[in-house]
Parts: sequence; structure tokens; C-alpha cells
Amino acid sequence: MLLILLGLIVIGVAGVIAKSSAQAARFGRTGRLVGVFLMILGIITACVKQIEAGEAGVKVLFGKVQQDILTSGLHFVNPLLDVKPIDIKTQNYTMSGSNDDGHRSEDDAIKVLTSDGLEVTIDLTVLYRVVPADAPRLLVETGFDYKDKVVRPIARTSIRDNAVYYQAIELFSTKRDEFQNRIYKSIENDFKKRGLLLEQLLVRNITLPASVKTAIEQKINAEQEAQKMQFVLQKETQEAERKRVEAKGISDYQNIINQSLTDRQLQYENIKAMMELAKSPNSKMIIMGKGSAPIILDGKN
Repeated sequence: MLLILLGLIVIGVAGVIAKSSAQAARFGRTGRLVGVFLMILGIITACVKQIEAGEAGVKVLFGKVQQDILTSGLHFVNPLLDVKPIDIKTQNYTMSGSNDDGHRSEDDAIKVLTSDGLEVTIDLTVLYRVVPADAPRLLVETGFDYKDKVVRPIARTSIRDNAVYYQAIELFSTKRDEFQNRIYKSIENDFKKRGLLLEQLLVRNITLPASVKTAIEQKINAEQEAQKMQFVLQKETQEAERKRVEAKGISDYQNIINQSLTDRQLQYENIKAMMELAKSPNSKMIIMGKGSAPIILDGKN
């Protein structure tokens, strides 16, 4: 469009110069040719539009948005059309308590109240993209700043509305996935109405109040102590069982020995012991008496 206007200006100036004198008429004709060339070049340039990969072209004619879009590639269009490219790739919007982690430099974490009246801080990342077919509607209803007008407020409102159904400790532990799925469905429906597609919702961090953290730590420590005591009791029970089995074995052994030994067996064992003792170099004479114990005489010089 700029080249077309420039060509018209050049043609007008050349016409004025050509009328000033017969000698300047030659320059006027040259100027008109240059102006015509610029207009033709401008028309060709205005008719050819290139849409980059990952973008969609929204056509606007005299302020009215056309419903059909241009996909990536080269297109020949009406030179009077204003084609506005809009990003249709996956985008993310992060709300975090870290200053260098979110889209805003200040603390942008979401503070919510749970069903037990405690304040919980949540870091969230929203992955989404513009639906190409709905890009004209999005441009008309919202404009290009849909991140601040749609993504941010809908995500924050949905989290606050759904957090009231859970206790703080549930959000942190047992019902975290359920909470994430719940707010996903809520945000997904609102995004569809605006021409956006929610791809994924990431609850990155849930920060509990200091009092709740202390209570959780105390509970964990108590559970660990209980498990430790249970282990000690189990070990002691096993040791007592081992001793009981050992004592029973000794008792059974002694009963078996007592039942199997007779007077003749004891006398035989006594004779065997005396024979071994007689082989000793220190023993020279053994006198077997009628009593229960023999008399041993040492034959040392």
C-alpha cells in the first residue's frame, strides 16, 4: 500500500514539473513512468502475502474481519486486505512465586482459601494454543492481548473457585491429581468459548502455611517412630521365639538321653573312660572297686 501511495505522489509531482516548461516535460514523463512502476510494484506486493509456519492470517477489509483465514505459505489476496498474522503454536503462561520464573517480574503465585480456611499458594503453568478456525472471532472479541485478558484471569479464577472444595492437606497430598483434573475441565470449557484450546495444566508447586507444614512434619516423625518401635517389637518377639525353640530342643534332648541310658550303658561308658585313662603315661595302676568310683594309683617315681 505504501508503494502505491508513493507511486501516486511521484506521478503527481512529475505532472506538475512537466507543466512548468517544455524542457522539464522530458523529466516529467520519466517521473510518471517511475510512478507507474512503483504503483505496479506496490499492487503486486500487496497481492502476495506470506504466512509463516505456526501462524494463521486473519483478513481485515476496511476494519471488518473476514471469517476465513490464511494458512502458512504464499497467498494471492485482494491488495486492499490487511492480513494480521496470529500465533497458533503451543504457548505457555506461568504464574509463579519466583520472580524469574513467571511471565511477570513480581510474585505472581495464586493464593487460594481451602475448605478449612487456610491460605495455600499455588504455582501454575497453562499450556494452550489458538484454534485456527476461531482466530477471527478471538481477534474481534479479545484482540491480540488474549494472554492478559483471557488466559490469566480464567486460570486464576478457576483455581480459586475449585480450591474451596478441598482441605489444605488434601491439595498437597491425596487429592492433588483430582484437584488438577477438576480445574483442567473448568478452564478447558471457558477457553473453548474464547477460541483457545487448553492442552495441559501443570500444578507445579503447592505451598502450605507454616503451621500445616509443622503438623505434617510432626505426623511423619510420629509415624516413623511408630514404625521403628514396631520393628523393635517384632525383632524381640522373634528372638523370644528363637530362645523358646532352643530351650525346647535342649529339654527334648535331655529327655531322650534320660530315657535311653541304663545302668549297663553307664557301666560300659565308665569302662571305656577308664581304658582311655589307663593309656595315659602318668597312670600305672587302676583298681576297680565295688563302689561307684575307681581308685587310681599314680606310678610316678
